[in-house]
Amino acid sequence: MRLRAARVFTGTEMLTPGEIGIEGDRVVAVGPPTADQAIDLGDVTLAPGLVDAHSHGGGGFAFPDDVDAVLAAHRVHGTTTMIASTVTQSLDELERQVTLLAERVRDGSLAGIHLEGPWLAEKYKGAHPVDKLRDPLVGEVQRLLDAGDGAVKMVTIAVEKPGALESVQLMAERGVVAALGHTACTYDEAVAAIDAGVTGATHLFNAMPGLHHREPGPILALLEDDRVWCELIVDGVHLRPELAAWVMSVSDRVVLVTDAMAATGCADGDYVLGDLPVVVDQGVAKIAGTDTIAGSTLVLSRGVQVAISAGVTPQVALQAATLNPARYLGLDDVGEFVPGARADAVVFGSDWSVDKVLYRGEWL
Repeated sequence: MRLRAARVFTGTEMLTPGEIGIEGDRVVAVGPPTADQAIDLGDVTLAPGLVDAHSHGGGGFAFPDDVDAVLAAHRVHGTTTMIASTVTQSLDELERQVTLLAERVRDGSLAGIHLEGPWLAEKYKGAHPVDKLRDPLVGEVQRLLDAGDGAVKMVTIAVEKPGALESVQLMAERGVVAALGHTACTYDEAVAAIDAGVTGATHLFNAMPGLHHREPGPILALLEDDRVWCELIVDGVHLRPELAAWVMSVSDRVVLVTDAMAATGCADGDYVLGDLPVVVDQGVAKIAGTDTIAGSTLVLSRGVQVAISAGVTPQVALQAATLNPARYLGLDDVGEFVPGARADAVVFGSDWSVDKVLYRGEWL
């Protein structure tokens, strides 16, 4: 099968027009249109399937309760690769969840597991139960990494807590992304953590000290270091779209994420995130009875749309949802159109809504 479109984003460049060739579930060619017969998709943008590096659920379910339902809820919106994010629980419960999710990593359904908690700062806990937060002692971190047997790809950690730098070093040794987040750390502590092996920022700006002119905190340290990938939740709620656009204009290491919870793709109402009751009103999720944001109801293609509406170029916005997250997670067969890559693709219409989705060589 050959697919032709007015615009083909390869992961690094925009071909106008362009074409990709597919055999089975793999891309075999990419370039300008050829004389061979191809399916002409018309005046659309064809992009690699989107890669979500931070999501807790969707379709009415949270990971690991119904993995297939969560994946299906996001896949119809163009997200063809997902990592399963957990929330703070007891070590025993997290070990159980990691063991279950690791099976879905091994069968290829998931790209990995992300532990968001329990090694977070109390002051910036967000939608995590304070009574289950812990210091990141190396032995406990190792226990959960071992439970995944290589399936844990990322861990969010407050780097100022006791044991944090040693745990970051352990993650780096094992090829696990240490992502600084839900943290009260200073600028200097963030710099030390990056030197120890931190390569990610969990939803930059959210659940961390703000950027102050005398106390710049972790944000400046994360943005200025080209070893770090910075997540942004571009839903118009977690941060102003104009701020997201500015960050994307000064850094080429932005990763768009959803931080989606179970209500994604569902109606407003009452839900649960971990142990905490959540109320979703007009698509905004908050811990019941508070103004604390509890994840999002975002799909990644909507994040691309919001970024472009804020002035980000389509190429930059798409790369932040495809190739950048793939590189962030160390995935080498998704996020771009190159020979040998998985045949996942999204067809975007003129308003950057999703028209069609190709998953492993088959149209949904």
